[in-house]
Amino acid sequence: MTAIENVRVSQRAKDQLIKLKRTTGIPHWNVLCRWGFCLSLAEEGAPPETDIPLDSNVEMTWRVFGGHRADLYMAILKERLCRDGLPLNPETVSRQFRLHLHRGISYLADGSKIRGVDDLVSLTIASGECRQDACGIISGPTPEVVEVGSATTA
Repeated sequence: MTAIENVRVSQRAKDQLIKLKRTTGIPHWNVLCRWGFCLSLAEEGAPPETDIPLDSNVEMTWRVFGGHRADLYMAILKERLCRDGLPLNPETVSRQFRLHLHRGISYLADGSKIRGVDDLVSLTIASGECRQDACGIISGPTPEVVEVGSATTA
């Protein structure tokens, strides 16, 4: 059992995801959520504490969010919490996940230059999201790219 069983987003995040689905052609909420989550993890500072209403109908299980790499996403989140000096209790893990997820979705949606998957990849490369520290730990992973229909998506 994981500290996060279900992932739910705010109405604002849902609206941002709808825009991203339209502009990128990526049809799945979970894929876009992964990109946002990873983008937020790549930031130096922790996301600001804020109340996030979970008032939309966009909901998925943790396994759907993370796919076959759900355990890896959880491990990376816990590593980030350790780096930020936060406890690893289920409440903190869940809260920090929501904060990172929503911050990342906002970053993606506010990036008016994102018009497709290529722009997401360029954003990842330009911001240097994948960094390896002295311990060999990679922070800010880029979600894997998979084939969907005839278009490559993340």
